[in-house]
Amino acid sequence: MFRYCVITMFVMLFAVLPAQATSGVPDPALRELLRQAVNSNDSFNDRFDAQVWLMDMAKRLKKRVPSKDHGELVALLKLVHYEATRAGVAPELVLAVMEVESNFDRWALSVAGAQGLMQVMPFWLKEIGRPGDNLFHMKTNVRMGVTILDYYLEMEKGDLIRGLGRYNGSLGKMKYPNKVLTALQRRWYRQ
Repeated sequence: MFRYCVITMFVMLFAVLPAQATSGVPDPALRELLRQAVNSNDSFNDRFDAQVWLMDMAKRLKKRVPSKDHGELVALLKLVHYEATRAGVAPELVLAVMEVESNFDRWALSVAGAQGLMQVMPFWLKEIGRPGDNLFHMKTNVRMGVTILDYYLEMEKGDLIRGLGRYNGSLGKMKYPNKVLTALQRRWYRQ
């Protein structure tokens, strides 16, 4: 709930390397969180809330990626909501990160090798002892990406600019956090 309030306040007050870049040595605490997240097993408590959120976000997502069929959009949105809720991150923030990272292309591959919707670096699979997993698989990519995002937001005590900068490997620069926050404000935050 605190993060929702922080995001709400930030979005209301302000009308920007691949994800999870590290300084060479992966963070052991993040490695353990990823290991737990990948191995853990419907985030909506109320059917009405689910229908409202899914219909609203599906309409918004369809504008961004008109070629996807409705069933695929809803499946992606359910996955995003589940993983974001599990980690304590606003689902709309995850959608904004996906938009900036991959423009919702599950097959996206960066020049640095980051993969999938949330542009997760493949070294994490080896780090958590799951080198055979596929980061182009939506569930794997979203679970790992959301876990990493949550970890960096926690590390930065809820500071979205710094947490997003860490996620993107651009800590201290405003370009990436501003892009994500602009997408969040213009397209994903409930209006």
